[in-house]
Amino acid sequence: MGRMAYTILVADDEPAIRTMLEVILSADGHDIVAVSDGKSALDYLREHTPDAMLLDVRMPHMDGFEICSRVKRIKRLRDTPVLLLTGFDDDQTRDHAKLVGADDIVYKPLSGKNLRGRVNQLIEARRR
Repeated sequence: MGRMAYTILVADDEPAIRTMLEVILSADGHDIVAVSDGKSALDYLREHTPDAMLLDVRMPHMDGFEICSRVKRIKRLRDTPVLLLTGFDDDQTRDHAKLVGADDIVYKPLSGKNLRGRVNQLIEARRR
């Protein structure tokens, strides 16, 4: 019996990173919805409830912190795992991520295997 296919929202303003995330995550058979900014992410979330979200911390219009804090205030989305994607491995970023309720932080450059494991683990933990 294989893994279930999940829907994962990916928001990153860099096309190369979006593509890389799509390739990494779709390797497990997941459906990836990729958007280029925070506004598009929120537009998608108005109508849909993904199984997980991967949000870049730095994006135009609205950053990953802001999207995460909004998502965690919406009952329907509150339990959806949010992973923040950042190039900054520092206390300030970690503290801010905790403050907005992020479930995990993923640091660039990405390790595909590590990322897939963490995403699947977070989703499956919520499913139990």
